[in-house]
Amino acid sequence: MIKKYFAVFILAALVSSLAQAKIVKAEYKVSFGMFGQIGIAKAELTQNGSDYTIDIHLDSTGVAKTLSRGRAERHISKGHIVGGIMVSDQYKVVRTDSSKAVHKEYIVDHTNKKVTKIYKKFKNGKLIAEKKSVLDFYAANDLLTLYFNLEGLLKDKTTPYRYTFQAIGAERQDGKVSLVIPGPSELERYKKTLGGGADWYATAIIHEKIFSSKEGELMLAVGKDGITQKAVLKDVIFFGDICAERIK
Repeated sequence: MIKKYFAVFILAALVSSLAQAKIVKAEYKVSFGMFGQIGIAKAELTQNGSDYTIDIHLDSTGVAKTLSRGRAERHISKGHIVGGIMVSDQYKVVRTDSSKAVHKEYIVDHTNKKVTKIYKKFKNGKLIAEKKSVLDFYAANDLLTLYFNLEGLLKDKTTPYRYTFQAIGAERQDGKVSLVIPGPSELERYKKTLGGGADWYATAIIHEKIFSSKEGELMLAVGKDGITQKAVLKDVIFFGDICAERIK
């Protein structure tokens, strides 16, 4: 069960613009209801002129490491920068456990507005499945760039509004990712859950069946530096909330 939720940790670690930085690092402790701490998420953004690389490592710990057979993930986005906004050219996801590995690579053709997905599955180091396909949609953002770009994309972070974006890596939901800016009457709930002192608050909507509610709520508290300080994924089936809190 736990390993199904491991990919969502990345959302908790990534809300930032950081467009002016050269190298930025952040680290998060992830806990899950009665299981306690279940993982560590480390994010690094490197910019070199007009190019960027985002590299995320997600490692299970404690009981989660045992139950998920040492589940780990790595998400890498590479691309270019236009007007301070990162544009994805390549997005790769690698998921591993003690005996299996799944590689998903997305190549973005901006000229023809086409995204090619290359899927590979390995068992005990041997390739057992491979598939190449073209996504039904095109997007300039992948899941990493979208969340790193949010600070620049959202010009108004106080007026209540529901934004909808498209991102490579979210094809199960047709690429759609929603972000809700709460109204003044809702802020008290955010502060109670996430703590006060954030520069702004929001909820990312996760359109996945693994959540007990119709729409999974990922509540975010973003600091003045544009980096998420704390995130809580609400109402995960059976076990309550997942919490990611910045520790570095």
